This record gives sequence, structure tokens and C-alpha cells, in this order.
Amino acid sequence: MTDSVRDLFDRWERVWHEGQYGLIPDCVGSHYIRHDEKGDRTVTRDDYTTELQAVHKDRPGIRVVVYDHALTTDRAWFRFAFVWPDSTTGEKRSRAGMQAYRIDDGRLAETWITMLGLGTTWADEPQERWTSRKG
Repeated sequence: MTDSVRDLFDRWERVWHEGQYGLIPDCVGSHYIRHDEKGDRTVTRDDYTTELQAVHKDRPGIRVVVYDHALTTDRAWFRFAFVWPDSTTGEKRSRAGMQAYRIDDGRLAETWITMLGLGTTWADEPQERWTSRKG
């Protein structure tokens, strides 16, 4: 049932937007396989928590803005952008991307992410929340 996957990403949104790192054990498996700009790697839940905290420290106010998504019982994908204020000038910065997830035992197990360059975004309007639908 996709309701449990929707609940997972609603929690994951709170980790990203509200810094609720205590939810990470409910969201991420003990080992998380990542295919991203750093290459193919497996990180522990604790290592990934440290990475997320570093992102929030380096880019205060960062938001993940979702434009489209799809959920199944064990997969999800999102068309999104990272948006944050430049720490020196306050100017809005962004990077658009696509991310797919494999879910195992109700937690994020593996992800594939591709990012466009600095200053990119999507032309359409974003969703209100990660798992909401447009109009």
C-alpha cells in the first residue's frame, strides 16, 4: 500500500525541513546505498545523518521543493529542486534534480539522484508538500 510510503516521505520531509533528525531511524535503513555526485557508495544511517546535518549547516534555510512525484509500495521518484539563500548575499540559489528510491522494510534502502547545474529549476509550479498533488 502506498499510504505507508507516503507516510515515510512525510516524515522524511520533516527531517529535511524541520531538522527532525530523530526521525531518521524510522526513515533510513541501517545501510543506505547511494548513487549520487559522490559516486556509488553505501553509507550507514549515522554517516548519512552527519551528511544531512552538514548540508543544513552549510546551506541554512535549504528547502527541497517538489514539482512531481510517484509512489508505489517499494519505489518512489521525485522531480525536485534544492532552494536556499546564499549565506553571504541572501540571493536565492537553486539546483534542479530527479531522484528515485528503492524502499525496503518501510525505509529508504537505495537512491539514484541526478542534479542539474547551479541556478537551474523547473518551469512549472511546485507542489505544496512533497507528497501532495497539484490542483
